[in-house]
Amino acid sequence: MSLRLQVNLIITVLLGLMASLLVGLQIDNTRRSVRDEVEGANVVASQLLGRVNWVYGYGGLDGMREFLNGVGRVRANDIQLFDALGQQLYRSPPSPYKPGREAPGWYTRLVSPPLAPREIALPSGRIVLYADPSRAVLDGWDDLLPTLGGVLAGFALANAAVWALMGRALKPLQQVAEGLRAMEGGHYAIRLPERGGHEPRLVAQAFNRMAQAVQDKAEAQRAAQEARQALAESRELAQLVHARIEEERGAIARELHDELGQQITAIKSAGLTIQRRIGPGDPALNQSAQLVLSCADHIYEGMHRLVARLRPLALEPFGLSDALQDLLGDWRQSHPGLQFSLRLEGPLDSLDEATASATYRIVQEAVTNAQRHAQARHIEVAVTVQAQSVLLWVADDGQGQLDALHAPRHYGVAGMRERAQALGGELVFEQRPTGGLALRARLPRAGLKGDGA
Repeated sequence: MSLRLQVNLIITVLLGLMASLLVGLQIDNTRRSVRDEVEGANVVASQLLGRVNWVYGYGGLDGMREFLNGVGRVRANDIQLFDALGQQLYRSPPSPYKPGREAPGWYTRLVSPPLAPREIALPSGRIVLYADPSRAVLDGWDDLLPTLGGVLAGFALANAAVWALMGRALKPLQQVAEGLRAMEGGHYAIRLPERGGHEPRLVAQAFNRMAQAVQDKAEAQRAAQEARQALAESRELAQLVHARIEEERGAIARELHDELGQQITAIKSAGLTIQRRIGPGDPALNQSAQLVLSCADHIYEGMHRLVARLRPLALEPFGLSDALQDLLGDWRQSHPGLQFSLRLEGPLDSLDEATASATYRIVQEAVTNAQRHAQARHIEVAVTVQAQSVLLWVADDGQGQLDALHAPRHYGVAGMRERAQALGGELVFEQRPTGGLALRARLPRAGLKGDGA
């Protein structure tokens, strides 16, 4: 049931109660008037007929009948004359007032007073006086009909007016309901006109503010969804790029190790052969052969370092744990003044290739930056493998500052962060209270080797 119909029904009930009260008062007044008139007429008739003993004494029942015929009808009374045997000798004629018409029976019973008939005893008969309020009741009914017509007409007009006014007053609520249905269908740009009285304007303004907030939220959610999708696509692309780069690095490292390594070995063999054949008789040629051997050793060492930077050869056959230990071992040999500490916890060798490669590269780049740019003397490295993620910790005691990491041309820092984000992880730097920087990284664990994850 709509609010408009509910209010209209309430008004209808109130109007019905008022109309019923008005009609009830009218009927009660009519009942009082009929009773007063009938009682008064009955008293007059009783007094009149109570003085007719002389008429009876003069002419008997026949004389009484003639007298009653001469008197006619006494208003609101029906006079009947009976002999000693109970036969009716006379009855008052019908009233000439509004002849042929009667009020409805229910109305007559409602307003007629309960009056008992009166008898006047005669020596050989009796006169019975019956109250007859029919004409007074008919007058009351005739007065009630216009009242009922006016009440019904007013009732109908008032209901129509209330229905129309309530429709106009509740129109803002209908507009709100239509607006809510439109918003439910996804039309968030809908707005209500700010017209009408004070309350409708307040309702429209509140709805419009709510609609604007919903629209802003929907647009923000759509933008966030697009951003998340773009970020996911960017991460997927970055991961593919890094994977492709690692493949190319691995291929270049294998080519260098296999092809260049064989050539360097051939050069060293040739130099040793030349050195053995010339003997000590030709110092200059012996010195040249020794130079060839020394250059071959330098080339091999440079190639080994380059291969290690391109692709840790120990990562594939031996796993991340050995690769990290080899990396820091090489750093200890090449930088005797540096102190390294390495802490490995958890099944590092069970990580998938992408996570293991990213972990290795982040540690490699972080240690390089700490030594090369921060002049660190002590570097701590910790790698912890948990059930769902890999935690990295690289800290140094160098001179690095957080502000310097945002300077241009810090490609190493950007590369570490991109590697972590490409896997869905995060990487942050912290300033250590004792000096130096600390790197914290969390990489999601994609799966174990060989489990198909």
